Amino acid sequence: MKEEKTTREILAEKMAAEERTPLYNPAALEGLRRRFDDWMRSTVREKDRREWLKTPRTVLGSNIPREMLYTPLSHPDFDYQQDLGNSGEAPFTRGIHANMYRGREFTMRQLTGFGSPEDTNARMKFMLAHGATGLNVLFDIPTIQMYDSDDPLSRGQVGMSGVCVDSVEDMDLLFKDIRLDEITVSIVTHYPSNTAILFPMFLALAEERGIPWEKLRGSVQNDATLEEVIRSGAEFIAPRDCFRIQCDNIEFIRKNVPQWNFITLNGYNLREFGTSGVTEMAVAVANGIATLEEMVRRGYAVDTVADRLSFFWSPASDFFEEVARLRAVRRLWYKIMKYRFGAKNPRSMWMRCHVQTSGVSLIRQEPLNNIIRAAYHALSAILGGAQSLHVDSYDEAYSVPTAEAALLSLRTQQILQEETGITDVVDPLGGSYYIETLTGDIEKMILDEVDEIERGGGYVSVIESGQLHRKISAYFYRQQQEIEKGDIKIVAYNRYRSETPPPPINVFSYPEGVEERQREKLAKLRLSRDNEKAGAALAALGEACRKGENILPLSVACARARCTEGELFRVFKEAFGLWRPPALW
Repeated sequence: MKEEKTTREILAEKMAAEERTPLYNPAALEGLRRRFDDWMRSTVREKDRREWLKTPRTVLGSNIPREMLYTPLSHPDFDYQQDLGNSGEAPFTRGIHANMYRGREFTMRQLTGFGSPEDTNARMKFMLAHGATGLNVLFDIPTIQMYDSDDPLSRGQVGMSGVCVDSVEDMDLLFKDIRLDEITVSIVTHYPSNTAILFPMFLALAEERGIPWEKLRGSVQNDATLEEVIRSGAEFIAPRDCFRIQCDNIEFIRKNVPQWNFITLNGYNLREFGTSGVTEMAVAVANGIATLEEMVRRGYAVDTVADRLSFFWSPASDFFEEVARLRAVRRLWYKIMKYRFGAKNPRSMWMRCHVQTSGVSLIRQEPLNNIIRAAYHALSAILGGAQSLHVDSYDEAYSVPTAEAALLSLRTQQILQEETGITDVVDPLGGSYYIETLTGDIEKMILDEVDEIERGGGYVSVIESGQLHRKISAYFYRQQQEIEKGDIKIVAYNRYRSETPPPPINVFSYPEGVEERQREKLAKLRLSRDNEKAGAALAALGEACRKGENILPLSVACARARCTEGELFRVFKEAFGLWRPPALW
């Protein structure tokens, strides 16, 4: 059998025929090179000449060497149309819309979730009342790990670090008095398995409220990387089964909930888990490629699927790298869609993204400094052209943010949007010798890592083999060593430490009695529902899992029958069997 070409090989082959038109005149470049050499000899100190390249050391940085000064010589074959272009046109380096934030402000979608559904409902209404333009719902650890609140493994974690949801009844309380057909909702389901459990509950709720699924707008995460690599659960299904569920979710949502973004290719949590910005994007892109290949195998044209793909990124502290990364991956995704998949619809070639400022960059020492960190992270995301944004709160190094801290994070976005003028000009850093060179360097690095994944057997195979786990652990180990040695400087942690303790801050207090109330709700639910109907729905779901049928219609039937999250996960485990991640061998 002929070996398949990798994405890098396909792009190189198909783009080789395209004639480039360098922006800079060769004679002008030669003259500039002579003057630059004279300047280096006569003006630049010998020490600076020896250390012309410097590698920034930052939290979760990609360790890309930087020149002391950037000129046209840094990117001599720069082609305006092929490398940059105008905004809203190929290759989309400058943004997916011609007028970008002039035409549509970035969505301010603050993450919300703690305690009971009623507690989170009140916080969501508070954020909407103060100018939030979308909802972003975070679940507690038992819900994310797919256990009911009365499961022994859930003890002590119910309602902590997110909201607890066990059934449609909880979903109803979570969205009480919120018009699901008027607001966009990001449901942070994380895993494909959890998407196949929680999203059907959301659909059943909309159905019971008389809202057609066609009117629902929002997103789920539905990413196998989160379930198989980042998750620290007790029980896992195998990567290939997980990836199958990811694609089942896409297939069902594409057919039945047309305005919904059915997958958020998640780089954010991978980077926060401990890896570089380049690896973050390479793994998400590789997942996107594998997903599209599977959907094509299932009989779907690329343009009927790709227009609803979205991405989720983590901007951290290397400011110019963060701006360049968003521009680089947007351009690379365009090339992949055009040259590898032959997409025709321009929307299919868009890299649309939500960003959340880096949580792992926040520290407990002098926590008010985190306000400054998060503001710069947010600024880089806006200058890079993100579609929606969440700004982490300064107290998240301690707990779920207080209402005061969450409001301050929202105000950070509003100040950037309303007071600074940065949204008045599209891609204001475009054309910078530094930014354009860095964008090109990062694009190549992302593509190199995608190539490494594909040569390792592809996205699912590098998870099965442990290759991805080992790459992440090696990076994280080196990073921690650099922090402890002080090579990565963190103010108030290993630089400028103060012996005077800062003033105390108001730390969030979790509502009491949440776990007990959830247990009571579950007991009441199991007594009041039609258990024969629930059992039949669960049995049908298990049969679909084993036969290879799309499981989502059966999951929706389970939600309608008031089956609980833990019950559906139990069906998955029994039908697919358990897998042990390589990191645990």
